[in-house]
Amino acid sequence: MTSTGPGRPRKQQPSRPGATAREEILDAAAELFTTQGYATTSTRSIADAVGIRQSSLYHHFGTKDDILEVLLAGTVAGGLAFARAVCAGSGDGSSPAARLHAVALYDGTQLCNARWNLGVLYNLPEARSARFGSFMADRRELRGLYRQLGADLPGNGWAGPEQNGDLAFRLVESLVSLRADGLATPESPLQAADAGIVLSGLADSLPAVRTESAALIRQAG
Repeated sequence: MTSTGPGRPRKQQPSRPGATAREEILDAAAELFTTQGYATTSTRSIADAVGIRQSSLYHHFGTKDDILEVLLAGTVAGGLAFARAVCAGSGDGSSPAARLHAVALYDGTQLCNARWNLGVLYNLPEARSARFGSFMADRRELRGLYRQLGADLPGNGWAGPEQNGDLAFRLVESLVSLRADGLATPESPLQAADAGIVLSGLADSLPAVRTESAALIRQAG
């Protein structure tokens, strides 16, 4: 038996990714919430999956909702930060289509490459309660940035200028369902981003848009 701190013995050696017990708890909860369901997952089962006592879990998180809040926030944090940066740098010479494509590609890659498909938690009734207002506000802001970018597109596509960005946002979030069905591939984020541009009436510009988009993502590091 190893120790996670004074009075918090671990039942077994760490077996999950994460440099800290907190990170291991989040990983275990993410797995259980997405595979067994949020309502049926107890804090005891999360602690057991980590190999710690339930009381040790409460040292890091007071309630199951606290864990869910952190996991939900993590699904939008990276995409939102990138979208903010792209919108702030709109005078950098990149085309509006490239900026929207880059945001969609970056966001979709984050959703598809996460260890667990946490986007499925968006549909939880609990996720829409006031308890998770901060997450919902971040998600609304991200959607608003998509709309802002889409409104700048010059194309006359299927959706129209008022809906271009929202369409791209929905295409990216559809990757969550695609992944849940076992149909997502490494190319899926790029395909979703491409589709947003094509449906905006800019199919002929797609090769150039892809090149610009990739440069914007590289600049983000």
